[in-house]
Amino acid sequence: MNARQTKQGGKPLGVSLNRALSKLGLCSRTQAEVLIAEGRVRVGGKVVRDATLRVDLDRDRIAVDGAQVVAERKVYLMLNKPRGLVTTRDDPQQRGTVYACLEGLDLPFVSPVGRLDKASEGLLLMTNDTQFANRLMDPASHMPKTYHVQVGMVPDETMLEAFRAGVSVNGEVLTANSIALLRSGGRTAWLEIVLDEGRNRHIRRLLAAHDVEVLRLVRIAIGPLLLGELAKGAARHLAPEELVLLAR
Repeated sequence: MNARQTKQGGKPLGVSLNRALSKLGLCSRTQAEVLIAEGRVRVGGKVVRDATLRVDLDRDRIAVDGAQVVAERKVYLMLNKPRGLVTTRDDPQQRGTVYACLEGLDLPFVSPVGRLDKASEGLLLMTNDTQFANRLMDPASHMPKTYHVQVGMVPDETMLEAFRAGVSVNGEVLTANSIALLRSGGRTAWLEIVLDEGRNRHIRRLLAAHDVEVLRLVRIAIGPLLLGELAKGAARHLAPEELVLLAR
């Protein structure tokens, strides 16, 4: 790392080259690493093969295959994620990904804002605005996320209170903002569960600790933003007023 790449006190300046290509909307960090390793990326006219090189997006000229990379327009999408797709760009197991839902759309590279596991459905945001994504995912934002969850039993009020009390799983405390019974029929019921943080498989692990099977899990809202009537597998751009709601 040279002197231009360090701040006073030795802290890094700028971002790594692979992250820079992602922030500019060209590709994912993993894809950027491949381009860099193949010698297809130049910084200031010189070929760079080090993905960790720090670059300044305001000062450094970055080119791929001889073409300068410039920041893409900011894109904010809502996707109704179908069950069975993973929330990633490149899957080593060759499973279907949410990017299949974006095929044929004229878009720059966008990344998911958070994740929904393979078996989960519903509202997923995607964007190339990393500041927007980081703000929504920051636990300090306490952005509530609302889920409708079908379970393989009909809980009574005592069991609902047990769910609400939270549980410790492998030393990690799992709680919810609220858990309410929406409806029941036969041997199943639908719960509405609101979280203000999203740990890995949070709801599934919380309910599994009570031996409750999750049959379906659908995210229907992020903060005030509702999934609404968006068709399964469809995506649309967020309206300006929806971005304002999320920024509050």
